[in-house]
Amino acid sequence: MTTRELAAQGAAVKQAAVALGQASDGQRRGVLLRVADRLEEVLEDLVTVNALDLADYDESGSGRDRLTLTKERVLAMANALREIADAPDPLFEVLNRSIRPNGLQIERLRVPLGVIGVVYENRPNVTSDVAGLCVRSGNAAFLRGSSTAMRTNAFIVELWQRALEEEGLPAAGVELVQDPSHETVAAFMQLTEVLDCLIPRGGPSLIRAMREYARVPYVLDGDGNCHVYVDDSANLEAALAIVKNAKTSRPGVCNAVETVLVHESVAASFLPALALAMPEVELRVDAAGASILPGATLASDVDYATEFLDLILAVKVVASLDEAIEHVARFGTGHSEAILTENAEHAEAWIRRVDAAAVLVNTSTRFIDGGELGLGGEVGISTQKLHARGPMGLRELTCLKWVVRGEGQVR
Repeated sequence: MTTRELAAQGAAVKQAAVALGQASDGQRRGVLLRVADRLEEVLEDLVTVNALDLADYDESGSGRDRLTLTKERVLAMANALREIADAPDPLFEVLNRSIRPNGLQIERLRVPLGVIGVVYENRPNVTSDVAGLCVRSGNAAFLRGSSTAMRTNAFIVELWQRALEEEGLPAAGVELVQDPSHETVAAFMQLTEVLDCLIPRGGPSLIRAMREYARVPYVLDGDGNCHVYVDDSANLEAALAIVKNAKTSRPGVCNAVETVLVHESVAASFLPALALAMPEVELRVDAAGASILPGATLASDVDYATEFLDLILAVKVVASLDEAIEHVARFGTGHSEAILTENAEHAEAWIRRVDAAAVLVNTSTRFIDGGELGLGGEVGISTQKLHARGPMGLRELTCLKWVVRGEGQVR
């Protein structure tokens, strides 16, 4: 795809964004509900198309899992769209209203961002989730998926384009870049006349490319080097279940735990039980952990800094809550950090002092997800601090417009 062809495709998306921003709540909801119904109607066909992408995919592990669509995952995609459709309309919501001494009436309204560009790898369910959030919030979705999921993504985008047209809206409101080459993705990141916001969903190489090539505002969906700290007062039975869920329920996603920190007073009882509860997980431990689990691999600083996205868990024994927080500050990526404790003061200290998009108390990091938090879905989970932080749902895809109403006042 040439730069001119990409720009022409982008121009159509930009024009579609204007129509979506002015579309009625009923139209935007209608698109999502149509796609949800269609996903269920064509479920078998979609899984068959996805199988073709999987047949060409020569890797195993977390990448293959992210690429795979099962019947259950397609049904979950449809249900997510219905949940997003049922959410309150975020557009033109009045955030606050005031009257100045001179009689001017001041308001701030939510309005669409415009064109949301998303670059992502594997995960074809993201195609539908992002399209749903963008359309519902009055934005156009310009998507650049990976070559590994090209057939599946194209199939899903076609469903969206047909539904848009049936609601009287331009099909280009959801568009897919057909060329997955590195040259095209670099050009995509520089579409300053098209993209209003750019969101990467991928690994470190994609984030590096974003920082090198992007010329438009972007929100980083960064690494998820997530921690769980087992405090000295933790309910150890509950802690075992939480850590197991956070590591093994889906190890290849960004909200899976990568390091567990264990207070030294409970390590001797907790770590053997943890190893027994997760025999499929390789534990990489510090010297104190190795004295309790002599067969485990010794961990290095590289392990503590790594987002494994695999059945590997780094372990460190700590002497205090302060040491746990210091470890998170050094190695965390600002995603999701959990404390397991029965000490209310320790829980409050964790909430106030840990610098992350999300902190959790006595529950699994796997809950940091747009659907689980009531957003219906997410465009990504922002690990930066400007504009949006944490799971990005409908309201995070809007910006603010000041409205000033007067009766002839002059300054």
